[in-house]
Amino acid sequence: MNKVKGACLCGSVRFEIRPPLADFRYCYCQRCQKATGSAHAANAFVPASQFTWLAGDALIRHFDLPGAKRFAVSFCSKCGTRVPHKIRSRDDYLIPAGLLENDPLIRPQNSIFCGSKAPWYLEPREIPQFNEYP
Repeated sequence: MNKVKGACLCGSVRFEIRPPLADFRYCYCQRCQKATGSAHAANAFVPASQFTWLAGDALIRHFDLPGAKRFAVSFCSKCGTRVPHKIRSRDDYLIPAGLLENDPLIRPQNSIFCGSKAPWYLEPREIPQFNEYP
């Protein structure tokens, strides 16, 4: 399979992964809402042996949420974009899926922490859609 490339918003942090991805899910927990500023995170997971930094890894800053067994975020210190990070309890990288620049050939397999959905969240099919600004 072809490699899947990804980058932060400013392009300073770049990486590539070798498919297949191990998992891809949406997470609606309140931590992911705060970390993304959105209704949910779209996270892909890949074994560390299939992940390579191409540029900018020295620009990455990491935050482990105190007291949390599993929650952390890494981000580009130039543009603030969340970037991949090695999961401390596993030999996998968490990849914010919005960073991927080509098709990873996997689609989200499930959603977790659905009971924590923001009260304002509506499923996309419930609201009008436009290809550009309305």
